[in-house]
Amino acid sequence: MDLDLSAADVEFRDEVREWLREHVPREPLPSLETEEGFAAHRRWEQELHEARLSVVSWPEEFGGRGASLLQWVLFEEEYYAAGAPGRVSQNGIFLLAPTLFEHGTPDQQQRYLPRMAAGTDIWAQAWSEPEAGSDLASIRSTARRVDGGWLLSGQKTWSSRAAFADRAFGLFRSDPEAQRHRGLTYFLFPLDADGVTVRPIGRIDGKPAFAELFLDEVFVPDEDVLGGVGEGWRVAMSTASNERGLTLRSPGRFLATAQKLAELPDALDDDRVVDAWIAAQAYRLATFETVTKVTGGGSLGAEASLNKLFWSELDIEMHETAWDLLGPEAELSSWVEGYLFSLAGPIYAGTNEIQRNVAAERLLGLPRGSR
Repeated sequence: MDLDLSAADVEFRDEVREWLREHVPREPLPSLETEEGFAAHRRWEQELHEARLSVVSWPEEFGGRGASLLQWVLFEEEYYAAGAPGRVSQNGIFLLAPTLFEHGTPDQQQRYLPRMAAGTDIWAQAWSEPEAGSDLASIRSTARRVDGGWLLSGQKTWSSRAAFADRAFGLFRSDPEAQRHRGLTYFLFPLDADGVTVRPIGRIDGKPAFAELFLDEVFVPDEDVLGGVGEGWRVAMSTASNERGLTLRSPGRFLATAQKLAELPDALDDDRVVDAWIAAQAYRLATFETVTKVTGGGSLGAEASLNKLFWSELDIEMHETAWDLLGPEAELSSWVEGYLFSLAGPIYAGTNEIQRNVAAERLLGLPRGSR
């Protein structure tokens, strides 16, 4: 693992740092979990796109710069250090886009990636169902074959960004006779299509960070099947690996939080602050190791579960430490929304209980537990 930056890497980092210094809003944008804030964050995505900074590692033809994976990590570090707005487009650019690059057709890539990069289309996830959360293979929503496409029916819940998003991606059971992990197909569909009902779900603070989706024979053409009919589980695991692994939670997020934590009154007298700083740096180094592995032709498999366990628990620990240091003042501070969001970390992207099972069975070789 080479930690020395090339001249090109330094030049790229400095350019990003300067642009963010000049363009990051002086006042925080309204919460992206509100209609007003969602629109403001979409405009920010468009501003990033105009500077060709919304998706720096993508090919230029889709709105990126063709930056290296290491340069993307550097961009993320600068982005969070600058206190830039949250990425309302994260479901698309960090989760769906890598899946489109791996499994999408050239037509799908041309139709969806440029609009995603520009903030024109914001994507929601359509995975969980009322009786199928972490056990994704238990989904009951169906896809029925008709001329030219499919009719989607069923209910999805806890759909991130769906309250205000434009489109969604998710799994549906296209062959009810197949085994649990087979007969599933991955679909892309608009949230304003006939037959789609979006019902926002309020978070603990009342903001609609999620939504339920009700689909009543929603027509989706064949060209919006991603990865092939019946191949949904394989394609979904690609998305899940990105969600748990490298792209969704870059170390820049935790480096910035650790720095913010260290600046609180009496912070350096608390061992937990030192532990958080060390953990954030360790995560950064582990990410460089992953970058080296991936750029060398390797892939991130079950190790993504360890990654997800680490960052989700670190996020809570840092916010709880800040809460303790601030005392009653914490409820009026800028830490509130981050703390509330951190509590969801052990649940989304696959619950931590499930991730521990994955790590135990696939990395440690322990016997599968009885159910």
